[in-house]
Amino acid sequence: MSSFGAYLIGFIVLIVGLAFAAYLLNIPRTWIAVGVIVLLGVGIVSATTRTKMRDSNDTNPTSSSGRQPPTAPNA
Repeated sequence: MSSFGAYLIGFIVLIVGLAFAAYLLNIPRTWIAVGVIVLLGVGIVSATTRTKMRDSNDTNPTSSSGRQPPTAPNA
């Protein structure tokens, strides 16, 4: 399983637990649904940013940020 999937499953378990706790506290179902939708959005965004694949240029030692300036030829 990818780290994105594992992160998202954990976040969904957290959301279900919070929704159940809100239900036990007699919070109206409409507000529980609103909270679940908002938390799902936050979970997807945070899972995407935390598991984002790095660009190949970031790990390449000869990328533009790591290049040495050209040297003048010996004349």
